[in-house]
This record gives sequence, structure tokens and C-alpha cells, in this order.
Amino acid sequence: MTDRSEKMAVIGAGPVGLALAKALGEHKIAYDQFEADDNVGGNWYHGVYTTAHIISSRKTTEYADYPMPADYPDFPSAQQMLEYVRDYADHFNLRLHIEFNTKVLMALPLADGRWELELANGEKRIYKGVVACNGHHWDRKYPSYPGSFAGETLHSKDYKAPEQLSGKRVLVVGGGNSACDLASEAARVGRSCDISLRRGYWFLPKTMMGIPLPELMFPWLPVWAQRLFIRAVLRVIVGKYEDYGLPRPEHKIFEAHPTINSELLHYVKHGRIHPRPDIARYEGNTVHFVDGTKNDFDVVVCATGFHVSFPFLPPGLIPVKDGIAYLYGGSFHPDYKNLYIVGTAQLRYGFGPLVTPGADLLARMVKLQDQMELPIGLVLKESGVPLPTTHLVDPHEALRRMRRSKRMLPLMLMRERRLRKKLVGKFQPKQVARETLTVSRDVEVY
Repeated sequence: MTDRSEKMAVIGAGPVGLALAKALGEHKIAYDQFEADDNVGGNWYHGVYTTAHIISSRKTTEYADYPMPADYPDFPSAQQMLEYVRDYADHFNLRLHIEFNTKVLMALPLADGRWELELANGEKRIYKGVVACNGHHWDRKYPSYPGSFAGETLHSKDYKAPEQLSGKRVLVVGGGNSACDLASEAARVGRSCDISLRRGYWFLPKTMMGIPLPELMFPWLPVWAQRLFIRAVLRVIVGKYEDYGLPRPEHKIFEAHPTINSELLHYVKHGRIHPRPDIARYEGNTVHFVDGTKNDFDVVVCATGFHVSFPFLPPGLIPVKDGIAYLYGGSFHPDYKNLYIVGTAQLRYGFGPLVTPGADLLARMVKLQDQMELPIGLVLKESGVPLPTTHLVDPHEALRRMRRSKRMLPLMLMRERRLRKKLVGKFQPKQVARETLTVSRDVEVY
């Protein structure tokens, strides 16, 4: 057992993990960083298809402290994003602390607030704490329908290139951003393409008036005004979704993650994409839909999202329901010190405005925890901070909360001292029985 109690362990070296590592270094917090892949990049390295482009704009995706190259387009490609993230790591010398090809199999809380890690090579280490940045685009979520499909079933995560759809009859299940991208791809290269939707979605164009849509959402514009503006523009340039054979959304814009895609409606009107309702059952290569129609397909692409999960943590330690990790402040557990979960929320658009100030705030919280006996999450809970009710984040409101939180840090220390007196003899750190742990050595961890 190697004792590295003077260091934090950062799990993951994707865009968020790199920003956290940089912030820890700036605050003189020693750390080791673990990456299961052989290079940095996270989902941009292992999880996207070759023809992908970001749906958020360059200006709303770039790190606040490291702008993208000026010659990048408004919507950079997957390759450009990967090069940019790697340039960020090189510019700030972040590779020095990264152990590549190193998967964390287990992180176990100890009674004294430290954490024991087991690596895939069997090595065990003790760290002061864990910063989990393992992402949420890897644990595939599949729909379940009666019957069995005789053709190929593919998750959007496993789609890499147009050749997988070329000349085939394709059914895409889902209406999110990946679903619409892959349906548009199939419309170009496939024999045919249908898209199955359980509900209505807000399909928003990538640009309005020649400007990327996210850049039109000004910080001073309240959400109700943003909704009014978008609906007015959509009525003029799109019309009614029903006129495209698409179900009408039953929720307000931003109550669910909007789909930003300028191609879906184009291909629907050209007869290259055929909207379908939910699937009723499979029968060989035939798919039956709930409206009584049916069609034959070669490939079913499940663009149905991902589970939020932490396979290296004890089962149930992080409560997750409907894609929401129930942690105070989005990152802090009330029962355990020195555990920080980062990056489970879904922003309306690019991570750029939030990741740098968010990483800086978390590094300050790590230092603040060193001055406390009780977990920060417990202090937040007892201070009346509510648990999240959605996984969707308004970036402008989140930025305002971050600024308020930074100003409130000294007050949190005072609250912890008062709470400590109140809970004398009552608070005991929870422990996890080692024999209840099951460590999977095959699960993907990024």
C-alpha cells in the first residue's frame, strides 16, 4: 500500500478533468491524475464519430483562460476539438502529473477521511481525497421493446464513420443531438432513414440571423424572454413541427435539453428522413410502431443517452435518479469528506463559460475542507442548500452562483464551526464494508 496522503487523486483527463488539474496546480494542491486511455481528450478522443462538429459555438465552448485558435470555424470539428484540448494540456504542462493507461477500479472511503484507491494493475494507494471527472458519455443506455430485432443494433456511442450506415435501411431511436446528427448522416449515405420519437422535442437551428444560437442568449436576458424570442423566430423560419410530421413538444424550451440541429427538418422536407412514433415491438427485421405502421430495417441506432455512474465507487454511494446525481452544490456528499464529483450536469450549450471558474471554485473548496472537520456537503445541507432537481444547467445563472459562492467561503467556515458544536458526539463518518464491494475489471472508465 503506497501512502500518498498529501495528494488528491483526479480521475479522468478529459476537458473537465484537465481544467480541474490546472486549478489544483494553481492553488498549490498536490495531485496525481489517472487516465484510462493513452492520451488526453476524453470523449473527443474515444467517443465521437469522425464527422462530428460541436453544437455549441466556438466562443461558448472554449476555456475562459485559453481561447480557441482564431481560424477555427464557429462550429469546430471533432478533430479540431481534440487538437484544442491537447494543446490546452500541453500549454499548461498538465501531462506531467497524468498516469496514462491507468484505470481506477475502486475508490474506498476510510474512517479518517482519506481514500484508498485500487488500480487495474493491482496497486493500492492512499490519497487525501478523490476528484471524479470520469464523464457521463460512456455508460450506454438502451431502450427495451418486446420481441427481438434480427438486424444490427448500434448505440450512438459505437458509431464512428458513415460507412456503418452506407446503403442501409436505418432507424434512429431518439430525438436528441446525437440522434439528429446520425439521422442526417443516414439521410446522406443510407438507403433510407426513419427516426422514432417517444415525445416532442424542440429542434433549434444552429444559427439565427447568421449568429450561433448560444451567442444570442445574452446573460442579461431572463429565461422567459429567451423562450419568447426563440419561439417567435421559430414560428417565422420553421413554422409548426406538426407540418413536418413531428410531435409537438409538451414542455417549455429549456425544461429538457433542446436539440440544436439545422439538418433534420431539411431532410424531413426532402423525404430523406421519415418521422415515426415510438416502437411497439420487434419482429425479425420488421419494426412495428405504436400507431400501427411498420417497416423493415437493417440497422437500429439507439441514440438514447447514457447513465450517470461511478463504477469505481461503492455501489449506491452516489445517489442517482433520472440522470441526476443528488449531491449538494452538484459535487459534495454530506457523509464523506474529500470526495468531489465534477461534470455530471448538462449545460444548455458549451462548457467554456463554466469550467474554468468552476474548477477554480472547487480548488478553493478543497482547501477549505482542510480547515473543517465535517464534510462540506453536510455544511451545505444544514445551511439549507437544496439538492438539484434537474441535470440541466443555465450557464449564466450557474456563473452567478459561483461568484456568490466564492464570496461566501469565509462564512461557510463559520457555519461549520457552529454545526460542529451542535453535532458533538452525533456525527460519525459513514464507512463502507470492504466485503460488500464488487470491482469490475472490464468496465470502461474514462
